[in-house]
Amino acid sequence: MVRKPAKMYRALAKKAYTRREYMGGVPGSKVVQFDMGNNQQDFPVEISIQADEACQIQNKALEAARMTVNRKLLKDIGRMNYHFKLRTYPHQVLRENKQATGAGADRVSEGMRMAFGKAVGTAARVEERQKIFTVYTTESYIEKAKAALNSAGYKLPTPTRIVVSIKKTDA
Repeated sequence: MVRKPAKMYRALAKKAYTRREYMGGVPGSKVVQFDMGNNQQDFPVEISIQADEACQIQNKALEAARMTVNRKLLKDIGRMNYHFKLRTYPHQVLRENKQATGAGADRVSEGMRMAFGKAVGTAARVEERQKIFTVYTTESYIEKAKAALNSAGYKLPTPTRIVVSIKKTDA
């Protein structure tokens, strides 16, 4: 069996398929953590990466981007100087009609068109301008956090932008 390219699952083509209690054999999510760094402190700066287009992001891509950002933040800022949050969850179950490949496969895989398929993974449905990752930190670390989020944008299947917002403090 051949692995299908990830671009097959990027578009929001079909209606949501999320009711796991009715389906068997759904692989678990590869995303390990949703909150990293210092969860206790309240930081004044919020830096987020948001999707420019609506799409589906596979859990593998979310985990790869999460690992990249967290590793850079740990190295450049230190664990106590940020709170990193993954803001989407891969609810959408992806299906695939497995096809045989190789010699003689043309006689085997003349199967049904638009077949229902088996569950092969999960993805997060993301709307336009929805925040995917957020880093909370102090003003001195804005540039390093932006650089870390920028590197995660390359691992996501949609164009992204980085948005910075600073809380106003009443003095």
